[in-house]
Amino acid sequence: MVYSAILIASVFLLLAFAVERFSPLLGIPSVIVLVVLGFVAKPLMGLFGYTLVGLDVTVPIIGTIGLVLIVLEGALDIKLRRDRIRLAVTAFLTALIGFVVGVVIFSTTLYLGLSVSAVDALLLSVPFAVISSAVAISSSQFLPEEGREFVVYESSMSDILGVLVFFAVLNSGGTLQGALLGLIGGSTLSLVLSVVCSVGLVLVLMRIEGHIRFVPLLAGLFLLYSAGELMHLSPLIMVLMFGLVLNNSKLLMRVGHLKHWVDDSFEDTLNEFKVLVLELTFAVRGFFFILLGYWTELSDLLAYQAWLAAAVVLAVIYGARYVLFKLNRQPDGRSLQWIAPRGLITVLLFLTAKEKLDLPSYLDGTVLIVVLASTALVTLARLRLAQQKSPADDAMQATP
Repeated sequence: MVYSAILIASVFLLLAFAVERFSPLLGIPSVIVLVVLGFVAKPLMGLFGYTLVGLDVTVPIIGTIGLVLIVLEGALDIKLRRDRIRLAVTAFLTALIGFVVGVVIFSTTLYLGLSVSAVDALLLSVPFAVISSAVAISSSQFLPEEGREFVVYESSMSDILGVLVFFAVLNSGGTLQGALLGLIGGSTLSLVLSVVCSVGLVLVLMRIEGHIRFVPLLAGLFLLYSAGELMHLSPLIMVLMFGLVLNNSKLLMRVGHLKHWVDDSFEDTLNEFKVLVLELTFAVRGFFFILLGYWTELSDLLAYQAWLAAAVVLAVIYGARYVLFKLNRQPDGRSLQWIAPRGLITVLLFLTAKEKLDLPSYLDGTVLIVVLASTALVTLARLRLAQQKSPADDAMQATP
């Protein structure tokens, strides 16, 4: 049993590596290929007498670890500059308005369609209203630098808003007043603790010596994240701030005597840490989507109710983004309109809501359809941008 588990895990990792390498050449999103591999793996493993057990626990754990690592990876790519303040504010407002519009429409539809209470409808609407930073950040590499930064800010803020609102509603005692109180208190406390904890972790990394540095640091980060979740806060703010402070340590060093904490080897240390985060993110992300495909029942995916519900969700998501980008005249609006994938955070919040609510099984299929379709639309946006660039590139080359 032990060696079989090691064998299966090794095969999954190698398959995930192959997918990451070759899916861009095929023009197919790696997330879709990984989920399909999970579908195919289930009957194939059954032929050889292998069955994966405990996925109800394993999938959420791997997904949560992946979410933290991907937000951290995205934050480690951002350089804070004054000329990016407007971009960050615009991204935050876009995330906020898009999230609110999605929650209002989805909760109203669920309230009327499933005959659930207003609070339960609000709780179930949040997973579908949240942009998945886990997919968005990794899928935005084809955009120019400013567009990539917008995606990191918007998707991270969307995740943070989603987690705050979701757990405020979950622990509201069934009242909207309780949800509002939890949201205000949780947001304030999350922000204060995030500043203290993120700065503390960065200073630890700057001073720690020896060969073993990064694993204890990541263990501390996950410890703080888990403690924040148990207190129903939004520790993703801390993860985001930790990455931002770490990658912009020169700004922190302007405070008091902190500049003496940085030595000449810090940049090398930071680069080593980025490589470790990148490797871990790849492994966890690959495992999650393969296991998600393995875990999903084909009957739920093929139910016509699942497709109808997914069509409504997708129409609301992209219709709202189209109107929003038209109103604020976003420069990269045509490409950014389609960068609104659902993924890790959507699945994780939906599973949590499912434990509390009695939901029809076809909604499991709806979640996966929305994840796959929204990811495919990101690829279509990438192909469209490439086609738009090609004639311009040809014209430049032809100009003497």
